Amino acid sequence: MSSIAESKESESAPANTRGRVIFSSLIGTTIEFFDFYAYATASVLVFPKLFFPNATDINAILSSFAIFGVAFIARPVGSILFGHFGDRLGRKGTLVASLLTMGLATFLIGLLPPATTEGWVVLAPLLLVVLRFCQGLALGGEWSGAALLATENAPKGKRAVWGTFPQLGAPIGFILANVLFVVLDLYLDDKQFMDFGWRIPFLASIVMVAIGLYVRLKLVESTSFQKVVESEQVAKVPLAATFKYHWRAVIAGTFIMLATYVLFYLTTSFTLTYGTAPASAEVARAAAEKAGKTFNEAAFVPGLGIERSEFLWMLILGVVFFGIFTVVSGPLAEKYGRRKFLIWVTLGILAFGATWGLMFGPGKGAALVGLIVGFTLMGLTFGPMAAILPELFPANVRYTGSAVAYNLSSVLGAAPASFVAIALWQAGKGNTVWVGIYLAIAAVCTLVALLMTKETKDREFEDNIA
Repeated sequence: MSSIAESKESESAPANTRGRVIFSSLIGTTIEFFDFYAYATASVLVFPKLFFPNATDINAILSSFAIFGVAFIARPVGSILFGHFGDRLGRKGTLVASLLTMGLATFLIGLLPPATTEGWVVLAPLLLVVLRFCQGLALGGEWSGAALLATENAPKGKRAVWGTFPQLGAPIGFILANVLFVVLDLYLDDKQFMDFGWRIPFLASIVMVAIGLYVRLKLVESTSFQKVVESEQVAKVPLAATFKYHWRAVIAGTFIMLATYVLFYLTTSFTLTYGTAPASAEVARAAAEKAGKTFNEAAFVPGLGIERSEFLWMLILGVVFFGIFTVVSGPLAEKYGRRKFLIWVTLGILAFGATWGLMFGPGKGAALVGLIVGFTLMGLTFGPMAAILPELFPANVRYTGSAVAYNLSSVLGAAPASFVAIALWQAGKGNTVWVGIYLAIAAVCTLVALLMTKETKDREFEDNIA
């Protein structure tokens, strides 16, 4: 009788439908990554000129990337903050809060006056830093919550497949943000784009935030979290419990994700800078004179000289492969296991890094091949992360553990990637071979972490409570 009662109780308990889980996890991360990429694109195309007008071209870019990196410092803070509430109060409310934080910060960036405005020469870059910090804070809590929303609601044997739902937000958000920038570039001249056009993606994101909030407010808590509450095993201080009992899993997750982060920011942010940089000193000198700046030939390093809009389309094409192979990775990681599958993909990233100079150097065609190969590998490595990282931790510290590992990796892998790559590009006087070696080293670190980690596919998930 008791088993029948329990069965009826389980059947009558509210549950998230497959469509609701897919849409809620996907739209949230799409919005988050749209906002994040809007800043990443603007940090290359707009912010160096608007917020650092008195710096040399290369120093302005480096300053802009430094602020870009502020978000990665904020992300571990966000993982601790949102992880705490996600493990103590539930996934739903925490996901709503992270989305609101990101949306408001992005909207306010769209309202910032440039540093050339009287009285804003210091305040404008300062506020940009603050708002960028808020973006990072929100993204630090968003990814883990979306990953848990998908995996904790997944049928048995489908966690890696369902885990690709939030991962698809990355390529979709990237495509939406960059297509919008390309369209603006197409219909606005340079002055219009710099005056107001760049603001449109930031301001428009508020509409998507409203849609995301509407969908997420309809969610119910996952069975895994409900069982944590029912068994009275809610961690008082999730962060302390995570590092006291699961610090090995945090270290493993951090380095498992490392190569993924380095790969992504090299193939997006760095290649955009490198690909659109003048190919010759003569072209660079003419551009500097047109902008009324002094050309420093000693600091000049050649790029590919591809038009901005053309290179953005090349990136968008590459990201289509990112999305396709993110979907492909789920069933493969389910069939062969997360660990085995990711070892082979990481070996592919290592080979890609070793041959980087063959693709990013010769010209436009080779660069397009490099982008397609890089983004294909990105989809294959990023897709299973929403399964393997949560599986490393028990349910009562799963939000905190997976979020901390994911975002500590962002500090080590993503934050310095563009900055280091530009420095290596400069040191090579335009040769990018050292950038590839940097990626290969990151792949070796990830490979070691995977070899030292046991397979997580068959671990108890729903009832795993420490």
